Amino acid sequence: MKIKKFLTAMSIATLSTVLVACGSGTDKGSNPDADQASATEAKVKATMVTDQGGVNDKSFNQSAFEGLTEAQDEGKITFRYLESHKEADYPQNLEAALDDDADIIFTIGYALYEDTKKSAEANPDQLYAIVDSANLDNVKNLTGITFADHENSFLAGYVAGMQTETNNIGFVGGMKSEVIDRFEWGFKAGVKYAARENGEDIEVQTQYADSYTDAGKGKSIANQMYQKGADIIFHASGGTGAGVIEAAKENSKYVIGVDRDQQEEAPDNMLLSTIKGVGPAVKEICEEIAEKGDKFESGKTIPFGLKDGDALSIKFADNNLVPQEIKDKADKIRDEIVDGTIEVPQNEKEFDSMGYKD
Repeated sequence: MKIKKFLTAMSIATLSTVLVACGSGTDKGSNPDADQASATEAKVKATMVTDQGGVNDKSFNQSAFEGLTEAQDEGKITFRYLESHKEADYPQNLEAALDDDADIIFTIGYALYEDTKKSAEANPDQLYAIVDSANLDNVKNLTGITFADHENSFLAGYVAGMQTETNNIGFVGGMKSEVIDRFEWGFKAGVKYAARENGEDIEVQTQYADSYTDAGKGKSIANQMYQKGADIIFHASGGTGAGVIEAAKENSKYVIGVDRDQQEEAPDNMLLSTIKGVGPAVKEICEEIAEKGDKFESGKTIPFGLKDGDALSIKFADNNLVPQEIKDKADKIRDEIVDGTIEVPQNEKEFDSMGYKD
């Protein structure tokens, strides 16, 4: 099922994407020429608040930015974004966003939840949507958007487990959270699935950078993992992952991208990327708002998983590093995850209880 059909079926009213804002609260607009050309045609006005990675993070924030930019270029919306560079920027950027009189305020990232909730409660007539967080407190004018990242991370882990020649794989996380737990433990479960299929033991080195913006630290962690025998690393670390990718190139090793297709960053070293359809989701949300207007419902959480097509997937790099046989098996496993044949853990407790622990 494609995202648009899924959102329509859920009668999604309005959504505000929460971006983990960090920094000086730089105020920027996207594509001013398109703004001017489509202002009279656009039905929806949106404002986006980014997290510390900013709109050029080659990952999560950029995906949201690209989705809104595409909608704007098609004359369906006008939007601007506010970049954050530190945690203190979250509330001030949300306050600045209110000055836009936007139909919806998007914030991107679970770390923005508390500030988004406070802003939504203080402004009940303003619609909000937060990406990567549930609407934990059932705020009436806030919609949560969540992704089953453990599901496509399992597929990435399986491919890594089938591709490794050293039986040593790395995982680099940004900051410890329930969201990144899904990446870590879903990935580890996929590696374990492959290891059991091959009758081998595979080590997974794990380290967190405690940052989504420190590419230098990401590179340092990855270098150490490669030196300790890893030949493939999966990162779920936003902008920090740029350093992981750079280390893969310098060490002539392999890497798995996250959130959007990252193969352009390392064409000869990228096996695949896990894809989170943030861009298509925010675009379709704007289209739903334009179509339904006041009939849109907010105040709920919309979950996306592998069953929802473009909302969650993997994308193999166009370099033939992964044999077709493994790609075909990954497709079969995807179907088994969707139909419930394979259970995928979201955290360490589920990893143990589902039988992945030795």
